[in-house]
Amino acid sequence: MNHSIVTAMPLEAILTVAGGLFCIGLFGALSRRNTVGILMGVELMLNAVNINLIAFWRYLEPANTSGLIFAIIAITVAAAEAAVGLAMVIAMYRTRMTINADEVDTMKG
Repeated sequence: MNHSIVTAMPLEAILTVAGGLFCIGLFGALSRRNTVGILMGVELMLNAVNINLIAFWRYLEPANTSGLIFAIIAITVAAAEAAVGLAMVIAMYRTRMTINADEVDTMKG
């Protein structure tokens, strides 16, 4: 008997979890004033997308690895986004002594 994830959990359950994770990330990104909190919300949304990519790959086309490759690319982009975002937060803190997004709405130094 095959006890893989495909038979153990329906696709709808995985998509529901990914949708919930995306909504939590969206709420976190839109409701936070702290730029680190905004970055964390964006990361949650990217992880929800990765869950969807892996789930669709596994349930619909397990022989084709395109979903897996897209997920790896999305993870790479998320890592680069986090590194650049954190570098910007550190630079913003060093120049303005705050990480509140409302207080740094201009590009002047």
